[in-house]
Amino acid sequence: MKKVISTPNAPAAIGPYSQAIKTGTVLYTSGQLGIDPKTGDFVPGGIKEQTEQVFKNLIAVLEAGDVSLDQVVKTLVFLSDMSDFAAMNEIYSNYFNEPYPARSAVAVKTLPKNGLVEIEVIAIED
Repeated sequence: MKKVISTPNAPAAIGPYSQAIKTGTVLYTSGQLGIDPKTGDFVPGGIKEQTEQVFKNLIAVLEAGDVSLDQVVKTLVFLSDMSDFAAMNEIYSNYFNEPYPARSAVAVKTLPKNGLVEIEVIAIED
């Protein structure tokens, strides 16, 4: 059975999707952008600031689904410019400990609302 996960502490979906879906012990998040859920706007700054906000949003969604970053097994990072990879990775590395989740990172032509970074995760409930 799938359960919709939603929290006001992360940006509301901007299309026909859920912030996350939990099925059994697995939680799948939708991609999170560097949007402040209180304002609906991107946080000021560049890739580092947006990546920080992405993680705040992911943490809020994970907590709403009763899991944490420690339970993330897979991440998928979308960048609007691969030259931002090192700066994103600097912030990303502050949020995970060994053993690190599996990860893919790709550059895309454009992200929703012209964001710089979007990250989605899969977490397993212990």
